[in-house]
Amino acid sequence: MLPRSTTQRGFTVAISSDAAIDYDGLMQANLFRVFSERDAEKRLLAIQELYAEDAVLNDPQASVRGSAAISEAVTTLLSSLPPDFAFRATSPAIGHHGLGRLQWRGGPPNGPAVVTGTDIAQIEAGRIKWLHVFI
Repeated sequence: MLPRSTTQRGFTVAISSDAAIDYDGLMQANLFRVFSERDAEKRLLAIQELYAEDAVLNDPQASVRGSAAISEAVTTLLSSLPPDFAFRATSPAIGHHGLGRLQWRGGPPNGPAVVTGTDIAQIEAGRIKWLHVFI
């Protein structure tokens, strides 16, 4: 959502709509419903709900655009991991001005982290417009 503006004492002041963005809810849903979902049909439905129609995923292995391509990139990732591999957030996501950050870890459900990373997302109209994954 684009910020509104108002004029006060001759100055134009941007009014942020950040309060309407649930950074933690959206980014945690992405971690669990997209990157932890092994059922491709369920994952695609989640992507269509959480991402903008022309969303872009950038990770170290690929840069793809659109729901089907994002789902396929996640399928490729998950197929290279053990079946019990799980992603978990290490803290709540934070954000402002449409840019969110979530730190996560991955590994066996009750074991040590095998990988850690950070997701940075641009959010527009309550949906992920692009996602950068740093490992």
